[in-house]
Amino acid sequence: MTIPTHSNIFTKKLCFFINVKAFLLTLRIMRKFVHLLSAILAVTGFVSCSTQSTTEEKPRTIIYGIDAEGYKVDNFEVVKGDTWGNILDSYGITVPKINRLDALTKNICPLKTIRIGHKYTTFTKRDSIDTARIVLDHLVYEKNMIDYVVFSFVGDSVAVREDSKPVTLRRTKSSGTIETSLWGTIMQENMPYALAAEMEDIYQWTVDFFGIQQGDSFTVIYDEKFVDTLSVGIGRVWGAKFNHLGKDIYAIPFPQDGKVQYWEADGGSLRKQLLKAPLKFTRISSKFSYSRYHPVLKKYRPHTGVDYAAPAGTPVRAVADGTVTLKGYKGAGGHTVYIKHPGKLQSGYLHLKGYAKGIAVGKRVSQGQVIGYVGSTGRSTGPHLDFRLWKNGQPINPLKVPQQPSEPIKEANREKFEWVKARVIAELEGEVPDSMKITVIDSVVIK
Repeated sequence: MTIPTHSNIFTKKLCFFINVKAFLLTLRIMRKFVHLLSAILAVTGFVSCSTQSTTEEKPRTIIYGIDAEGYKVDNFEVVKGDTWGNILDSYGITVPKINRLDALTKNICPLKTIRIGHKYTTFTKRDSIDTARIVLDHLVYEKNMIDYVVFSFVGDSVAVREDSKPVTLRRTKSSGTIETSLWGTIMQENMPYALAAEMEDIYQWTVDFFGIQQGDSFTVIYDEKFVDTLSVGIGRVWGAKFNHLGKDIYAIPFPQDGKVQYWEADGGSLRKQLLKAPLKFTRISSKFSYSRYHPVLKKYRPHTGVDYAAPAGTPVRAVADGTVTLKGYKGAGGHTVYIKHPGKLQSGYLHLKGYAKGIAVGKRVSQGQVIGYVGSTGRSTGPHLDFRLWKNGQPINPLKVPQQPSEPIKEANREKFEWVKARVIAELEGEVPDSMKITVIDSVVIK
């Protein structure tokens, strides 16, 4: 048996110490490596997740409801001479496809109705095989500032889709003082042009727009329509006040007999038996007189009508419901229409360029219905309408006919009407909180 010496014992202890130290050092290195590896994985994972998240959240470019990714999008405007045939042909759309498109659009947007000045947008890309060839997949035609139609030619298919741009409404109150005309004031004050037409429609039985005076004024509450930041027209008129010759004439919207109409402050209807004039956007060139100097005959003679100077082709409307009793050429009056109305009234429309479709002797016409177009037929020096009225066969001045209103607000509706009226007039006269503004009119609920 070998007895260990002090030298051997020391050597073994030294080896043991060295091995333990090496082990601890190795362990320490491994722990650092693990921490470093964890950090690398964490960073790599974060970047990977971030990249994945970014990819998933990347917004797509949607134009007219079409994913524009991969397309070249170009905007154009229809010019004189353009037809859908030559536009589509320039992109290689075949005649059979154009014929299929024509059939699909017949009741939506007939191809022949293309209009100069309207905008259209093309979505094109390069052919995957023949890269020199441009392929048209979609074409969008704007029918107006809101509505559009999409023609699609993806592959062998032909498709048509109607849609409209998102519209927001902004409640607006505007006021103006007449200097020359309602239209002139509205343009000068940068109000929507459609507002002038809407106000003329509302007040057409009550305000003589050919007789408005400098200093007449108005205030109107309406919804203005916007596509993004572009004004594209107006919605409902929530109330108006027109000061004509010192008298305030209110227009209060209120539903009666299932239809929203406009009423005066006392509950009388703004709608009267006769329109104030048989046409719009014109001027009076000669008034009713029993001694007027005739510009053609060069002598004084009765002129028992009112002449409205207007561009040829301006629509002429029936001033009241009635039945056509004459349609034809009548000597100096040229192309003429006579209409018989209740109350032993008859109206006459002379010097017409032509007649509206469907107008014939014995036909019933409605107030405001187009019955013909301004012309210069017969004994006339230029385009105008000679408008006449007779009562019991005797000529009367159309500008001085007493107006009989339609049925007023019914007693059963009086409380609700007064509630609406109070809020509309308060808003017209000043600022009111939103809670007081009338925002629903088709079904009024008193709160």
